[in-house]
Amino acid sequence: MSKPVKNMIVAEYRRRFDNVSDALLIDIRGIEANENNELRQSLHSSDIRVTVIRNKLAKDAFKDTSLEALNPALIGPNAMCYGANSVVDVARELVDWAKKIKDLELKGACLDGEYFEGHEGVKRLSTFPTREEAQAKVVQLMLSPASNLLSAATSAGSNVMGIVKEIQERLEKGEEIAKIG
Repeated sequence: MSKPVKNMIVAEYRRRFDNVSDALLIDIRGIEANENNELRQSLHSSDIRVTVIRNKLAKDAFKDTSLEALNPALIGPNAMCYGANSVVDVARELVDWAKKIKDLELKGACLDGEYFEGHEGVKRLSTFPTREEAQAKVVQLMLSPASNLLSAATSAGSNVMGIVKEIQERLEKGEEIAKIG
């Protein structure tokens, strides 16, 4: 391959992966055509893109980006998976597919510049909360003390109201109210 063609491919990779900061690498070699099509269609419906990449050119394109963390996995045939809401969603989807397709190899992933190596690394990444799930947990934790404070403040008032209600009911029935003293 000539130098100008390589430079064009590197430029295309940079353009294509410009807004991609987290991704996952798989090896789809050895997968039957029907399974490969089914996998790609399923991933596409989940807004996950799959791009077969050339390792040396990808290394050049990923230089000084967060995708540079994938360099240790750029050996042998690779397809890069990215998209969805986060790489955690991509990992979850591909871990499920790896259970169905025995020849699907999960090579590694990167999240915020951190590298997750091999099948176990991708599996561990799939257990992480997505960005939305993490934000929801933070909001829940922030609101929890306020909720506890509010219930503590209103519980005393509701106790007094319960006593007043009991006194009212007894007086309506004509019962005497005993003095506690």
